[in-house]
Amino acid sequence: MLYNEVHFLGDDAEWLVFIHGAGGAVETWKYQVDAFAPYFNLLLLDLRDHGKSKNIEPHYDEYDFRVVTQDILQVVDHHGIKEANFMSLSLGSILLQQVDIARPKLIKRQVMAGGVFKATLKMKVFMHSAKVLNFILPYHIMYKLFSWIVLPKKNHRFSRMIFRVQSKKLTPKEYLKWIGLYNHFFKVLREYFYRPVDKMSLIVMGDQDHVFFNAAKKFAKVQEEVTIKIMENCGHVCNIEQPHVFNKMALEFLTGKKLEELEKVRT
Repeated sequence: MLYNEVHFLGDDAEWLVFIHGAGGAVETWKYQVDAFAPYFNLLLLDLRDHGKSKNIEPHYDEYDFRVVTQDILQVVDHHGIKEANFMSLSLGSILLQQVDIARPKLIKRQVMAGGVFKATLKMKVFMHSAKVLNFILPYHIMYKLFSWIVLPKKNHRFSRMIFRVQSKKLTPKEYLKWIGLYNHFFKVLREYFYRPVDKMSLIVMGDQDHVFFNAAKKFAKVQEEVTIKIMENCGHVCNIEQPHVFNKMALEFLTGKKLEELEKVRT
């Protein structure tokens, strides 16, 4: 089973499940744990091959989104979770849609940070170039290049560093299996873009997220249950770059209360 961590508040508290993106790990959410633990039972997990989730059974020679989703559901079932709020980063937004298809009653509300929703021309050029470069460059160089392209500005430096540190935990063989997901990537995005989202959903995007920002705005426009909030002077990994702003947006959405009200109740 995937490596996972639980922060248990109580039997009456709602669950909040965290799903990181490609190359991430539980540490992706280091600035969210203390903020959300007073209000939710938290379940954080490392996706297959990431972080501490090594040698996961059953073994597959190649991955698809169904495989990765079943890993997540196995952990959810292990903890007896019947309904939960979910929070994702980047590629995790696609996995959330897969979870919703597999278990329509599982997701209560969802927050998608730096979400991936539509294959824009810029994204297609980037992805196809990356596939070619994979045959030329070592994978750790590819991750370094990827982080510079997605997070190019000076204020993205800390997010870029964390991404690189976490991605080094993937072996070359594991990296190639995850790259294989992109064989299905554009097909999945086409299928999901107009698929009705019937869960209350919040997308949080940095206005400097030049690869994924426009697609997220278009997705929110065609989905009635989806709200989008924009973080100014912020890049793709918005939950790390401006955690206090992100946490306030997400907490108020998930609880339906202003942060001041929540803090007053706690004290």
